Amino acid sequence: MGAAQAITADRFEEEVLHSDVPVLVDFWAEWCPPCKALGPTVDAIAEEYAGKMKVFKLDVQTDAAVASKYGVSSIPALLLFKNGEVVERIIGLKPKHEITSRIDALL
Repeated sequence: MGAAQAITADRFEEEVLHSDVPVLVDFWAEWCPPCKALGPTVDAIAEEYAGKMKVFKLDVQTDAAVASKYGVSSIPALLLFKNGEVVERIIGLKPKHEITSRIDALL
């Protein structure tokens, strides 16, 4: 899969909620410096976990309704979905090893 792919509200249900593999969604915004700093880490995770889970980036500016639905009030926010449900929330700029250890515990 490579780098994390952008996702919008119109594909969210199909790609995230109905996925047969876990999905990590990075809720971010262009104007958010910590979000930009986390971007390369999210892309690296997308490459490392290719085939085991999907990784998407959702811009909260353009898809605020989706962010609101999942209670995202601080960004960056990483939400891990499994079987259509949020099973993990990682809020703020975290080191890669902390993110991957939390993902590994759920895979």
